[in-house]
Amino acid sequence: MSLIFFGTPRFAVPSLQALIDAQEDVVLAVTRPDKVKGRGHVLSSPPVKDLALSKGVRVAQPSRIRNEKFYNELRSIRPEFIIVAAYGKILPEEVLEIPERGCVNVHASLLPKYRGAAPIQWALINGERVTGVTIMLMDKGMDTGDMLLQAAVEIKEEDNSETLSVRLSELGAKSLIETMKGMRTGEIKPVPQRGEASAAPPLKKGDGRIDWNKSAGEIFNFVRGMYPWPSAFSYLDSEMIKVIKVRPVEGEGVPGRIERASGGELVVGAHKGLVMIEELQPEGKRIMPAKAFLSGRRLVEKASRGFS
Repeated sequence: MSLIFFGTPRFAVPSLQALIDAQEDVVLAVTRPDKVKGRGHVLSSPPVKDLALSKGVRVAQPSRIRNEKFYNELRSIRPEFIIVAAYGKILPEEVLEIPERGCVNVHASLLPKYRGAAPIQWALINGERVTGVTIMLMDKGMDTGDMLLQAAVEIKEEDNSETLSVRLSELGAKSLIETMKGMRTGEIKPVPQRGEASAAPPLKKGDGRIDWNKSAGEIFNFVRGMYPWPSAFSYLDSEMIKVIKVRPVEGEGVPGRIERASGGELVVGAHKGLVMIEELQPEGKRIMPAKAFLSGRRLVEKASRGFS
């Protein structure tokens, strides 16, 4: 029977590829409209669109999904399932009611923890050691539907939201295919979510500002959760500096003060411990190691003005 796939970013690509590899009849891929990106203002298409077109799957990019014409287009396909992986918009009840066996979502957390748009980022920011994926049936709530399958992964110390997203997207794709097979045979049945729920609200650009009054460990988790978007940042003499990679080190300092800026090391004080900045990006420049950043500047150690 036919399927409809809803997805937009790179996270969704392995799930669509897995469906195609499993010879599922993906009739339509619904994704967000193309966007202008970069300094050159180039019109870029979503990764899901690129894969779908390369595999001969028809693509729809509605600017608004809440309209009867679009609903009728979906109804005409008479899908067995609608599969959703990071589409980027909440599906209305009219869409949820269309597929014969329901709308199945690939969600990047162990529900009911981290319901919402940014589960990977918030798991890192909060210092979780384990996360995973949940394959679930969608309802009108925000990630509140019954669960079908869960799979866990360890969060590595070197992970950021980009690397963790890649691993979870691959795990989600594998789990999706397993779930669909199990639903068809009756081996997998929906079960209600249990346990304490938590939220993973969407992040805004301004959310990336570093609070140096937090501990070095908290800043470490914050920076890796914010990469690559919206990116952690701070100000140095009114210049915005994106902070790409850090690690906590032992010692004491004043929050935000530059405690060391020599020997290729840039160390900043935190409320508890010190933060060694390993990679950063000055305004209008490329990402660079701290050593390269320091070679072009004279930073005064332990001065009253530092990062803010």
